[in-house]
Amino acid sequence: MSDLTPSRIVRALDQYVIGQDEAKKTLAVAVYWHFRKADRALAESIEISKSNVLLIGSTGTGKTLMCETLSRILGVPFVTADAASLAQTEFVSHEIEAILQRLVDKAGGDVARAQRGVVFIDEIDKLKAVGAQARSVSGESVQHALLKIMEGSQVRLRSGPYIDTTHILFICGGAFVGIEDILRDSQAFGFIALSDKDNPKVLKTLNARVKPGDLRAFGLIPEFAGRLPIIARLDELSKPMLVRIMTEPKNAIYRQFRAILSGDGVELCIAPIVFDQIADLALEYKAGARSLRGIFEGLMTDVLYVIADDKRIRKVMITSLFDEPQYFAGA
Repeated sequence: MSDLTPSRIVRALDQYVIGQDEAKKTLAVAVYWHFRKADRALAESIEISKSNVLLIGSTGTGKTLMCETLSRILGVPFVTADAASLAQTEFVSHEIEAILQRLVDKAGGDVARAQRGVVFIDEIDKLKAVGAQARSVSGESVQHALLKIMEGSQVRLRSGPYIDTTHILFICGGAFVGIEDILRDSQAFGFIALSDKDNPKVLKTLNARVKPGDLRAFGLIPEFAGRLPIIARLDELSKPMLVRIMTEPKNAIYRQFRAILSGDGVELCIAPIVFDQIADLALEYKAGARSLRGIFEGLMTDVLYVIADDKRIRKVMITSLFDEPQYFAGA
């Protein structure tokens, strides 16, 4: 990990995560300096405050994928949790303890290694009030319960040992539907260009930035919002981005199926228009990249069914999502 810089982390993320350049840059810098600060704190026995991260983006924009990929790049234990599920349980502290236990399990039982892991808590925005109602007790109680482990504390695990969460990086994610309305209101008293020399791009970036006050207005308690000083926003996925997601990453679904069929001596060829058609459907479903696999696998169902029985097939050509695949036998 010592030879990883933010730029190298971004380049590694680029191999698996399409687009989201600003979010990747923000996350890479945050992670790099988190572990640098942790190393300095351990070496010099000084207390250094950590900067947990909040990722804001609609469903399917790549929050979980980015964190999973990041953990592989760093080579650290990684676990995910669902904030909405935490809010539904009667014993929040037990569930939080279970998250940390899973982190230790991912580290092969090595507590010291687990203490330098990453925890991703998704749907953190679900811990807020609905409409104009007062903030729900369960949601607020989960926020309070997460506060201690996010800032650093000793937690006793059921398996016996204590785990120190001081140097565990917590990344929270959520769609935060409605945050744009809050941003518009907060920008009314925001940054104003004072002269012709002011850079419009910089001012636009500053005005678009989600601030702790915006998170409080959304429904997070001030203490919890304060534990997430680094905020990155993920862009909505466009049609070209969805097409690239299916074809470009190292683990792209098209590459996966080509490799699977190649193992049986079958070449899979899909026309570019097919990826456009799948992307159009995914945009209609409004589930981001999550819906791509289901549509693609539906496309491949008949192909996999046929070639399993007919060993003469050596090539499959798909020219449209709405036409039958074409099969070609070998010599």
